[in-house]
This record gives sequence, structure tokens and C-alpha cells, in this order.
Amino acid sequence: MKSTQLLIETLARGQERLEDTLDQMTIEEANTMPAPLIKSVTWLIWHTARELDLQISGLNGSEPLWLSEGWSEKFSLDLPNDTEDWRHTPEEAKKVVVKEKELLLGYLSASVDFTNVYLDSLKEDQLDEVIDTNWTPPVTRQVRIISAIDDAVMHSGQAVYTRRLVIGK
Repeated sequence: MKSTQLLIETLARGQERLEDTLDQMTIEEANTMPAPLIKSVTWLIWHTARELDLQISGLNGSEPLWLSEGWSEKFSLDLPNDTEDWRHTPEEAKKVVVKEKELLLGYLSASVDFTNVYLDSLKEDQLDEVIDTNWTPPVTRQVRIISAIDDAVMHSGQAVYTRRLVIGK
């Protein structure tokens, strides 16, 4: 088994957890921020999809799906396309609201598929390639990928916690 297959399987667990969490909520519940510093399930799923999209498009040199597949227009958020969502204030996070679960699930699925295709294309020796020398130690392709997938899995757990705060189960 290629080591990238482990990453694909790990990401699948996070995706499954996010989908299951959203399935247990109404769209109104998913859009709810239960406390000022706790982001909504909607934001967590959107951010997870966006993080994967941006990180992988940066690694493979393509335009993010957010733009190339029109997700920006589909979501039509009151935020700039280059919003740094990992730095969102509670006020900015509250702007990530959707009317249909399918929109969130569609972008998440597209971003996970995009990530999986990229991972399947890699050769083992490409994982050790240094891709960012702005850090000490320099960042390898493997470290960047693990960081993005770890973020996705972390947010899937946060979504479960947020769901419990919002609907009590």
C-alpha cells in the first residue's frame, strides 16, 4: 500500500463524520453558531472543503475549484474570494450561511475527490520534496498534505461537538 493511501483513508473518515453530522441537523441548525467563538457546522464543512481545495491546488499548480468550478458563485457569500477563512472573526464566520445542505456536501465531495486524485498521482519520492523554504525546517510536500488532512479531521470532530451544542445530541 502506498503511504498516500493511508492519507486517503484518513480523509475519508473525516468526510464521513462531517456528512453524518450534517445529516443529523436541519439547515438552520447547521448555520447556527452556538457561541461567539464556536463556528457553525456550515462554516466547518465549508472551511474544510476550501482548505483542501486551496492546499491541493497550490501543490498541483491549478486554479482552486472555488473559482474554476464556480463554487464561489454557487455559495455567493458576502466575503471576498481570497478571504483568509482560517483567520475569520466571529462576524466573518457568521456570513458563511447556506440554504441547502447539498451545496456544502457538493463542495466537500469535490474537494475530497480533488485531493484523492492528487494523492493517487504522487510517487513516494515526491513526498519528500521541499515545497516551501519560508519555514524552519523547510516544508515538504508530505508535511503540507498531512497538515491539510489533519485540519480536515480536526474540523470533523469540532462539527460533532458543535452539533451536540446546537441540538443536544
